[in-house]
Amino acid sequence: MILNAKSPNHLSSNLEEQVPAMLAYWDREHICRFANKAYTDWFGKSPEEMINKMTLKELLGPLYKLNEPYIIGALNGTIQTFEREIQLPSGEIRYALANYYPDIKNDTVFGFNAHITDITSLKKNEKKLIKSNQVYLNQNQMLLNFSNIITHNLKSYADGLSSIVEVLKEENTKEDEKIKLLGFLFRLSDRFSETISHLNEIVAAQNQASLTYEKVYLHNYVDKVTQALQIQTTLKEAVIINEIPVNTALFANPAYIESILHNVLSNTIKYSHPDRTPLIEINCIEDNNTLILSIKDNGIGIDLKKHSNDLFGMYKTFSTNKDAKGIGLFITKYQVEVMGGEISLESELNIGTTVTIKFPVTN
Repeated sequence: MILNAKSPNHLSSNLEEQVPAMLAYWDREHICRFANKAYTDWFGKSPEEMINKMTLKELLGPLYKLNEPYIIGALNGTIQTFEREIQLPSGEIRYALANYYPDIKNDTVFGFNAHITDITSLKKNEKKLIKSNQVYLNQNQMLLNFSNIITHNLKSYADGLSSIVEVLKEENTKEDEKIKLLGFLFRLSDRFSETISHLNEIVAAQNQASLTYEKVYLHNYVDKVTQALQIQTTLKEAVIINEIPVNTALFANPAYIESILHNVLSNTIKYSHPDRTPLIEINCIEDNNTLILSIKDNGIGIDLKKHSNDLFGMYKTFSTNKDAKGIGLFITKYQVEVMGGEISLESELNIGTTVTIKFPVTN
């Protein structure tokens, strides 16, 4: 039903004021001729302040330029429908679905009726769904990469083992050649065992289909992991500063939280700069029901121009450190995303790295 300032019987005044949608009538000069009380909530303007006094440009402010094509379209006689993000006087962001219905009589457009509905909950759910779908797509891609890498590696080992065994079986193979081949065989076996160990780590992380969640106090878990890494920190004389407030908590899987912290903190120690004392600063803030965990170090850093696309890839390493395996960040990203979080990394070569992890406070 279209509300027209010239036809007040279309809706009772009681209904006009109770409906949560914004209802208004704007004439050809963009002057308000009717508005209901919903505008007070959305724009902080009462009907008394608007009717016969306020123009659309005065009401909308910076939004006017965005809405102008639709205003022109409505005044040209075409129904307009569009979505708009609106900041309330309180600072809250809401999402609206706007409909402009031209008021046409005898082929003349006198103005248009505006009907604006709150679709905030719908848009928030839509964003959550898009984010969840993207997470699933990313994880499926991770699993596909994992499958391809493992298949390739296992085939390489199988081919190598087969070739060595075939040569060893030949009767004319000399003893010194056999000793050399056995050395190859032992080294190949060690690498094969290491790959199987990595495979077990990843499968263990991904097989936990149903996670249990409980209240986790981040400060305590950082302390717990720091104690577990005491040998490494002592050898490197590393300084870990835990600045997370002691009452900072979220609902999460404790085993995953411990694993995430262990992987990130052990990396900060492992990739410390040889010319300075390792310094790791850990902070956490809450913003809009999201915990933002920051772990900053002064280590060797990563050349993001070269490696930005491989940061969380399996078997992707970014230094000459012989202990680098390229497994920890792969698992960490998976665990963070399974709990509805996000992980990102900023780094500068020879300066240091900051890992930022965002967790929903509730899950």
